[in-house]
Amino acid sequence: MYRWHNHELQVFLVHPGGPFWAKKDMGAWSVAKGEYVEGEIPLEAAKREFQEETGFVAQGTFLELGAVQQSGGKVVSAWAFEGDCDPAAMVSNRCQVEWPPRSGRMIEIPEVDRGGWFSIAEGQEHILKSQAPFLDRLCQMLQCLESS
Repeated sequence: MYRWHNHELQVFLVHPGGPFWAKKDMGAWSVAKGEYVEGEIPLEAAKREFQEETGFVAQGTFLELGAVQQSGGKVVSAWAFEGDCDPAAMVSNRCQVEWPPRSGRMIEIPEVDRGGWFSIAEGQEHILKSQAPFLDRLCQMLQCLESS
């Protein structure tokens, strides 16, 4: 999700939940994302995942931002849409993770623990480095004036 705030482009990013990410900030934030099932249209999966992770509905005109490969090998495709939300009203779905790793102990965590609005420059500092091209592409598409 993106918005124009005081003539500045801002993007809505989410911070992953759970103990592994609890003390990580810079380079830890992400676009809302997730897996899609075979036969599911990727854009429809992206809308579903956005709502599952934030509680907000993704709607409007969607700009395709392409795909990036994350360091772990996962390929992430993204779309952007203009909207607005109050990060304090965000509600994430929950999932089970093994913690500590290889312990056999499962805990329930929110998939994302918070969201926030960032300028492109701030977003570049906070987002996972592998996802930074999404911000560049959005800025280029919208011809924003702020350099990233």
